[in-house]
Amino acid sequence: MDKLRIDIETYSSIDLTTAGVHRYVDSEDFKILLMAYAINDEPVQIFDFEHGNGDITPIVKLLTSPDYLKSAWNAAFEITCLNKFLGLNLDLTQWECDMVKSAMCGLPLALSQCAEVLGLEQQKMKAGKILIDEFCKPKKKNQRSLFDTDKWELFKDYCKQDVEVERAISNKLSYFDMPTNERALYELDYRINARGVMIESLFVDSAVRLDEQYNSLLMQEAKDITGLANPNSPTALRKWLAEQGVTAVSLTKANVSELKDKVQNDEVIRVLELRQEMAKTSTAKYKAMQECICNDSRVKGLTQFYATRTGRWAGRLVQVQNLPQNHLEDLDNARDIVKLGDDELMGMCYNEALPNVLSQLIRTAFIAPEGKTFVIADFSAIEARVIAWLAGEQWRMDVFASHGKIYEASAAAMFSIPIEEVTKGSDYRAKGKIAELALGYQGGVGALKAFGADKMGLSDMELSDIVYRWRAKSPKIVSLWTLIERSVVFAILNPGFPHAFRNGLITALYSKEDKYLAITLPSGRAIHYYNPTVSSYGGKYSITYEGLNQTTRKWETIDTYGGKLTENIIQAIARDCLAETMLRIDKAGFPVVMHVHDEVIMEVPKASAKDSLTAILDIMATPIPWAEGLLLTGDGFISDYYKKD
Repeated sequence: MDKLRIDIETYSSIDLTTAGVHRYVDSEDFKILLMAYAINDEPVQIFDFEHGNGDITPIVKLLTSPDYLKSAWNAAFEITCLNKFLGLNLDLTQWECDMVKSAMCGLPLALSQCAEVLGLEQQKMKAGKILIDEFCKPKKKNQRSLFDTDKWELFKDYCKQDVEVERAISNKLSYFDMPTNERALYELDYRINARGVMIESLFVDSAVRLDEQYNSLLMQEAKDITGLANPNSPTALRKWLAEQGVTAVSLTKANVSELKDKVQNDEVIRVLELRQEMAKTSTAKYKAMQECICNDSRVKGLTQFYATRTGRWAGRLVQVQNLPQNHLEDLDNARDIVKLGDDELMGMCYNEALPNVLSQLIRTAFIAPEGKTFVIADFSAIEARVIAWLAGEQWRMDVFASHGKIYEASAAAMFSIPIEEVTKGSDYRAKGKIAELALGYQGGVGALKAFGADKMGLSDMELSDIVYRWRAKSPKIVSLWTLIERSVVFAILNPGFPHAFRNGLITALYSKEDKYLAITLPSGRAIHYYNPTVSSYGGKYSITYEGLNQTTRKWETIDTYGGKLTENIIQAIARDCLAETMLRIDKAGFPVVMHVHDEVIMEVPKASAKDSLTAILDIMATPIPWAEGLLLTGDGFISDYYKKD
């Protein structure tokens, strides 16, 4: 099939970064300015929508013809914009996304960065940001330079060059074909993001107003005590503290807490408390909802497909992947008080400060429309189940085949006590839980502390004992770390020779020519590591690869090891289980509106909600053909708004 490569340049008064593409195209002034395109290896063409330089019928025919496989970098953007501007309903099966392809190959999601990493002759034009600011974003009095012929011609060259770069990347990655199942999943992902989920605007707007009023009162109190015009200024506040005899090197969250414990002055303590309160961002997500809500009262584009090496989704816009949990006993009552905008009533009903209440209610801003409700279901301990299955740790699989209480069972095994003695709230269960969360991927004392073990009052010696006991009772998982590391080392040192392990469930293969290590999973999908190397010292191996540093956002050499590779593999398999399940849920006719980690939220008719929940949980427990023996189960409930049960 011939390939049609596309890149567009657009204009909207809505901020694309904060609002997302669906709100962006909802703007009345949204339009496509340019479309560059090329068929196969033919020269790149440009169509100027802004200046109406021809009949658009040939363009529409190209876009809708089944004879062409259309491709673009971040194709979801192109599809959404073209559908809106041209009034189309483009067939998703006729599209592929070069950005997703790059991600699947372990390469950057940014077009310019990917081209640089691959060392291509074709690179993005450096003037791109200036041109985007000039033509694609609103200016004062809407004075955009569409009349500047020279700049406009350069802008057209920029658009055409993006197609050249995309084509060069695609040619470089010609060795890779997206698995059929992943194509179907990409299409489902697009539909979920385009469907979106409804937001209760009255509730959101009221929450923002309440928080602003509350912070205004805090600010005024801080001004009254300090006499400062802006108590939020670190420089001004440090100077005031110095005048009170308190030295503050910085005013970070940790430092403020430390200062509070040291000072005796009540006024200083109160000012530090006020700073802590004002620093809380309980309404940041509410404001994000206001930014991206579309004309149909839904927020869309909440997740990004294949955002990580493992293939997992990442949260976007409202960042649903890290929403605060809700622990309030009466969510209905709290939501009603927020909608009334009554902060005094809120204070009478709840002992917690207003920002804490609002934070716990963020999830509930997502609501089902009239006549519908949510079925909210998630996999139970899916990573623990997958690692037990892959390692062949039978006692753990027996737990999941029976009561499923892995924290209790782990503690009982570690401390050689009956499981009945590991009760909810007991120290044994707490130790079992934190060990399960922290130690599965070769973690030690540091990992336990990262999960909060140091706050349990345990010494380093006691933490070391937990590590020892956990590993002693999970020898096959410990062996799995070593097995995976050795298999990867073997593959890298023997290019072109696949190394299968775990009864053929996993295969590692290194291509020296294309500079990638592929670890193929039971589903048939592979995790890719770009330009891996192995070195040895003191009888031990060191494995590195090139990747994006999640902190610096720079492309760097990254170290890895057996435990980290195991984590990638387990999380990738868990992701594939979720993906397979969502495809099944969609096929069964239950519309997915959102998914968070291992949880799926469906919007179903109220009248059939109980039957829907039963059917969905049955789907989640249905064996997956490529994971024979893996025991999966789900828990779920029905709610008119999103929450944690």
